[in-house]
Amino acid sequence: MDEDAGTPPGPVDEDAGTPPGPVDEDAGTPPGPVDEDAGGGDGRPGRADPGPGTADGTPGPGSAGRAPAPVGGTPVRLPGGPAVHTPGPPGSPGPDADVPGADGYAEARLLLLTGKEQPGPPRRSALAGLTDRWLAALFAAACRATRVHGAALVAVGGYGRSELSPRSDLDLLLLHDGSADPRALATLADRIWYPVWDLGLSLDHSVRTPAEARRTAGGDLRAHLGLLDARPVAGDLAQVAGLRTAVLADWRDQAQRRLPELHDLCRERAERQGELRFLLEPDLKEARGGLRDTTALRAVAASWLADAPREGLAEARRTLLDTRDALHLTTGRATDRLALQEQDQVAAELGLLDGDALLRQVYEAARTVAYATDVTWREVHRVLRARSARPRLRAVLGGRRSDPGRVPLADGVVEQDGEAVLARTARPDRDPVLPLRAAAAAAQAGLPLSRHAVRRLADAAPPLPVPWPAEARQEFVILLGAGAPAVAVWEALEAGGLIDRLLPDWERVRCRPQRNAVHTWTVDRHLVETAVRAAALARRVDRPDLLLTAALLHDIGKGWPGDHCAVGGTIARDMAVRIGFDADDAAVVTTLVRHHLLLIETATRRDLDDPQTVRAVADAVGSRRALELLHVLTEADALATGPAAWSSWRASLVAELVRRVGAHLAGDADRTEDIDQRKHGNEHGHGHGIGSGNEDESQDETGSGDRGGPAAEYERLAAEALRTGGPVLSLSTPGTAAQEPPGSSEAPEPVGVELLIVVPERPGVLPAAAGVLALHRLTVRSAELSVVVPEDAAALPWSVLVLNWRVAAAYGSLPQAARLRADLVRALDGTLDIPARLAEREAARPRRRGAAPAPPRVTVDPAASRDATVIEVRAQDAPGLLHRIGQALETAGVRVRSAHVSTLGAHAVDAFYVTGADGLRLPEDTARELADRLERTLG
Repeated sequence: MDEDAGTPPGPVDEDAGTPPGPVDEDAGTPPGPVDEDAGGGDGRPGRADPGPGTADGTPGPGSAGRAPAPVGGTPVRLPGGPAVHTPGPPGSPGPDADVPGADGYAEARLLLLTGKEQPGPPRRSALAGLTDRWLAALFAAACRATRVHGAALVAVGGYGRSELSPRSDLDLLLLHDGSADPRALATLADRIWYPVWDLGLSLDHSVRTPAEARRTAGGDLRAHLGLLDARPVAGDLAQVAGLRTAVLADWRDQAQRRLPELHDLCRERAERQGELRFLLEPDLKEARGGLRDTTALRAVAASWLADAPREGLAEARRTLLDTRDALHLTTGRATDRLALQEQDQVAAELGLLDGDALLRQVYEAARTVAYATDVTWREVHRVLRARSARPRLRAVLGGRRSDPGRVPLADGVVEQDGEAVLARTARPDRDPVLPLRAAAAAAQAGLPLSRHAVRRLADAAPPLPVPWPAEARQEFVILLGAGAPAVAVWEALEAGGLIDRLLPDWERVRCRPQRNAVHTWTVDRHLVETAVRAAALARRVDRPDLLLTAALLHDIGKGWPGDHCAVGGTIARDMAVRIGFDADDAAVVTTLVRHHLLLIETATRRDLDDPQTVRAVADAVGSRRALELLHVLTEADALATGPAAWSSWRASLVAELVRRVGAHLAGDADRTEDIDQRKHGNEHGHGHGIGSGNEDESQDETGSGDRGGPAAEYERLAAEALRTGGPVLSLSTPGTAAQEPPGSSEAPEPVGVELLIVVPERPGVLPAAAGVLALHRLTVRSAELSVVVPEDAAALPWSVLVLNWRVAAAYGSLPQAARLRADLVRALDGTLDIPARLAEREAARPRRRGAAPAPPRVTVDPAASRDATVIEVRAQDAPGLLHRIGQALETAGVRVRSAHVSTLGAHAVDAFYVTGADGLRLPEDTARELADRLERTLG
């Protein structure tokens, strides 16, 4: 195995003489077999290892708890360190007087570290080999002088892996068989340790028998990790091989106890040190995603319990090690912290443009390591759970094998072993939307997306057509709206290279540092975090899909030169069109991105009493809808920036500015614009169709609406419903449906298939129909309910309800229309208990770990219609949601004259035009009470 490769090794031959792979990447602390009480601050004695069977702890000559004085000789300056003395000629005082090769080692080391020919792994390996030869000579001379036999010098830690950085410690174990005289053994140790100290090198050391080393490892996790990389330098090789074999066997036998301990250690360190890829002055070793985590991954691999993802891991480890080498050479110190003032010099040493290029490279490496760490520990815990459950399972099943459960999440996606994985019937090669559907389902359920699923999707799924189909856009918004669980899923897609396929401009902001103490995250993570924050505020807007998309893209211009707001607006427009938004929606996204700093900068830097201030903001924003979206985006952006970016004072200033600008935009011209936009959104399944005033309401009453009159299909179904007195259904599958005429050539296609339900008007139709669809696992993407009065009212005195649904199967195939009609008839006559059936299904569903959705918001829009009361409902979409709303309205004794329902991602944005039993608008107090009651019911 290439010790510089940095990837976790495969199974290790316990009888082999090479080191196993997992190691403790610890240059400055005792790595394993080293007694943590041994050595002073620079590794010298004074607190010599007093363990049983070791040297008796008596300091060597000139070392009573202090550094020995330099012996005679010629001063040599090591790179990045103070001048040290090589031993003088034979006969000079001190224990190094007869040590061979010290002066040659110092000169060769200096030449190696100052040369530019072979940096990186070759230089680290060459430095370890040079050190091996020098220490082997020291050991041989010391053994001859002390007449000690049955001993060996062993390298552990980073030195054991032959990975020596310029200022790394030498981690050494003097292994002996216990037969030597303690004083002779102490003298042997001194003759090795002192020349190392006298060259100015840091040293961690211990002296033990194999049995003592195993006992120490058994009680100290760090010691055990260090011994996993034991490598012989000189002496009794068989003794070292035996120790390695025993230590590896112990590690594998104790894996069920040791690995959870190691995970806890890694987690505590991450909480203490932070995430490497988000720190402006990262610790290359201790921070999460650093070198210690690569060590932990190697240790896990050595247990044979799990293995880390190999993709990019070797290169990431090499990047971190190369950066540490350059840091040591630049600073002359054994440091792992990449301080701001040293980043440009380190970048120059590595041949990079500047400190930003260096940080981005380091962040990329840390991201790879962090993702591999998450995946590996998840697999470790899965295996440990399976092992602990196996005896109980055998007892219950009597030895029979059981197949792990697979719970459907979405079409082609199931849950298994706590992960979202692809269903056995999934065909990613024929389903370009599957990556987004799988990601959205995982995020909604609060589950990680399986690495194997990501790899299969990356390898097999064809690229999405441009613009994206409506289903892809819908799943994309569901992913963004899932809240905090979306972050881990996004990281999984990033690791598989899928984000670059979806959003080509994303590569320019990935891992891009932000040299501003206010910012907590890199640019790419800040964008995702802003979407997370926006998802929690989405109840405040009527177009959460536009809000979430703008949140993800608002700083996309930071990957290009120039004003990132102006550049970002152009990029965001192109991306919005690519995602499948029509021209009007893309224009709104462009406005939000271009002016995402407008409200906060104006509110904190301008006079709000100046009419020109309000006019300028109004001119830039253009409409009340855009103002509403921009207000929420401003808050989400600030909250995702960091704790210092938002406060109650800033929030109040922005709110006051929004209030004044909104009043300015409340003129007739803007009112007309809002009406047009909402009509347009309703036509294409985006808007909820309210706010269009009495004109829209009168159209709904006549059944003309936006279609310009009942279609022939409506008339046929209405006549059939009136003739039979029962419901009539028409289900148009994608292959046979006559699509609605688009409002413009750029209109995106509808989501799902069309289901028409026509039934003579009677109470309870809406909750019954919605409940039947929920029982058949049909997701409602949009719906329109209207009352149609036949033209020949004298001949046909009855009116009919027309429910025009756009539905999609959550998974599996669509049900037959006859089955839907039969269940709807039973629901209407009371023989099908829909609430009980839905409750049973909900109780059987596994508990999800997804983020808690924002509470529902129910409001009354008094200006939306002159003839009816408009109730707006904004809530998290869920099976049976529309059924619950319909039931609540029926219980309240109001009549639903029309309804406009849409699902934007995972957000339901619905409007219901209701009247009292007398057909008139509800009194203001009654309407507010109804809204409050409905909000409590949904909450």
